[in-house]
Amino acid sequence: MHTETDQKIYSFELFPPKTEKGFEKMQQTVSTLQALGPAYFSVTYGAGGSTQQRTFDTVDWLCSEKIVTAPHLSCIGSDRDEIIEILEHYKSQRINRLVALRGDLPSGVGLGGLGELSNANQLVELVRETYGNYFHIEVAAYPEVHPQAVNAEEDLGFFKRKVNAGANSAITQYFYNPDAYFRFVDDCRRVDVEIPIVPGIMPITNFIQLARFSDGCGAEIPRWLRKRLEGFGDDLDAIRDYGSEVVTRLCERLLEGGAPGLHFYTMNQAAPTQTIWKNLGL
Repeated sequence: MHTETDQKIYSFELFPPKTEKGFEKMQQTVSTLQALGPAYFSVTYGAGGSTQQRTFDTVDWLCSEKIVTAPHLSCIGSDRDEIIEILEHYKSQRINRLVALRGDLPSGVGLGGLGELSNANQLVELVRETYGNYFHIEVAAYPEVHPQAVNAEEDLGFFKRKVNAGANSAITQYFYNPDAYFRFVDDCRRVDVEIPIVPGIMPITNFIQLARFSDGCGAEIPRWLRKRLEGFGDDLDAIRDYGSEVVTRLCERLLEGGAPGLHFYTMNQAAPTQTIWKNLGL
């Protein structure tokens, strides 16, 4: 178990804004959160077309501000040459950290229409084959099991394949049950997966949004928490106050239990993450 705070890695996730106003808001969020001294900011990835360009624009701005950046890269629907072109661009910007993901299936596309790379482990292999150890590669982990996995054991097998392909560390899907995380880490150690597994932390600011989000990605809101949040109705201040207390306690338990750091899903808002950060005394 790590005792020194400075050994732990703290990072923040952003999504590429769709509008000029959204971009300005994100820039303010970054300057507020950058003052906390995170290891890096990650940027989510929209595959194809305009959404992909927004990712590049966000990454370009972060690099211009000399902020350590870890772009997400998903491989579904892309061929090897496209991926390498993106990686070359990132390397030219001196980016050496990536979050490598399979990505979501486009609606109406079966597994046959996925392009050359259909799994994250293939993406990790491609990065390692082409660039050796230049990139630090993060992959996704699912303490409550990936929504498309048949069972936990199969999901663990998929995770191990990503690690064997050359992943350096992992960031989890968000969760509110710390036991799910500790059990997952134990299961990983049982099958000789030793990389750091950093918990993904989702601040609670809007219950309806969170419930919709969670149903879509397979993250569970425990019944006791769901019922308590429902009880606040439309009182967003009460939801935020209670949410930050619950998430602070979750973070405390994770760090005390040996988690190697925390990765905050900021949703491009500074205040919720900042509150938890202050509560933790980081």
